[in-house]
Amino acid sequence: MPAPEEELNLSVLKPAQKRKARKRVGRGLGSGKGRYSGRGIKGQKARSGSHNMRPGFEGGQMPIYMRLGKKRGPYSKDAMPVGPHRTHTIPVNLRDLDRVFDDGADISLEALVEKGLLKNTRTDVKILGQGDLKKKLTVTAHSFSSRPGERPPRSVSRSRRSARPVRRSLRPPSRSPK
Repeated sequence: MPAPEEELNLSVLKPAQKRKARKRVGRGLGSGKGRYSGRGIKGQKARSGSHNMRPGFEGGQMPIYMRLGKKRGPYSKDAMPVGPHRTHTIPVNLRDLDRVFDDGADISLEALVEKGLLKNTRTDVKILGQGDLKKKLTVTAHSFSSRPGERPPRSVSRSRRSARPVRRSLRPPSRSPK
């Protein structure tokens, strides 16, 4: 860095950090990286291109995930939502709807995003019964909770709510063989 009184120009510029010298392997025993160039003696990991093995690769040996038995259980899309098949919903409470929307409003997923109750419409929405709803609203969501002893949330009548799917099937359309 030049002194404060020195003018800044191309001839006085220096790198902020010194350049680290490249590791030169196979250049004699005295260099510290000679003979086997830090790769040990023979074997798969001593060969070129050997460091691109996928995770879980065990050198050709039967991998652990294939050696273990396949256990029975709810690990399928048809059974309980477990693992990657778990479904996620974003909760929206009645008190939030009452606070944000006017009386007689039609509440869709897009309206929830506009008012800031949702970030986007990609995930399913579940309306929860927390709080009281003093306004008459028409709510469209994926699912609705029920409080203990009551079917719909206290302030939302069955006729005034509907559920509609937003996401399509994740499976691409099957092609018929030609």
